[in-house]
Amino acid sequence: MRLRGRQEKSQSFAQLHGKGNKVRLCPLWASTAAVLKELIRGRGEEERVFLGRSARAMTRFGVHNVVTRCARKARDNHPGLRNKRIGPHTIRHTTATHLLRAGVDINTIRAWLGHASIDTTNIYAESDLQMKARALGMCEGVSSRRRRWRDNPDLLQFLAQL
Repeated sequence: MRLRGRQEKSQSFAQLHGKGNKVRLCPLWASTAAVLKELIRGRGEEERVFLGRSARAMTRFGVHNVVTRCARKARDNHPGLRNKRIGPHTIRHTTATHLLRAGVDINTIRAWLGHASIDTTNIYAESDLQMKARALGMCEGVSSRRRRWRDNPDLLQFLAQL
């Protein structure tokens, strides 16, 4: 990952390298950018942010190792995590779900995740049971307030004249 900044909007981005050599820019919160800028102080612009023990760019296996190690430590304080498998993809999935819950358009999320097809991103929408429950709650009682068309004599009379 490389850290980039755009001066005109003072927005910082992380340049991410994904599967198939896909490169995408991911916007960062200002607080995240500040922490990362401190981490890379004194490095060249083309140098990577996260380095392994040998001072070379961390591989995806190194990232996976760090995330799973931190998740193991977190399990000590959060028993609900004990039976969960947590890795980098969990963070990716959680971020996509939070964006969806916040009302971000599914196509924007698709572009952010680097999915070629919207069908792949729709998996996040389909799997979010909390959003489904909220949608169901919003519809609760709506049908009981509306009059059914069969109960409307004016409409029935109009239809009979057709």
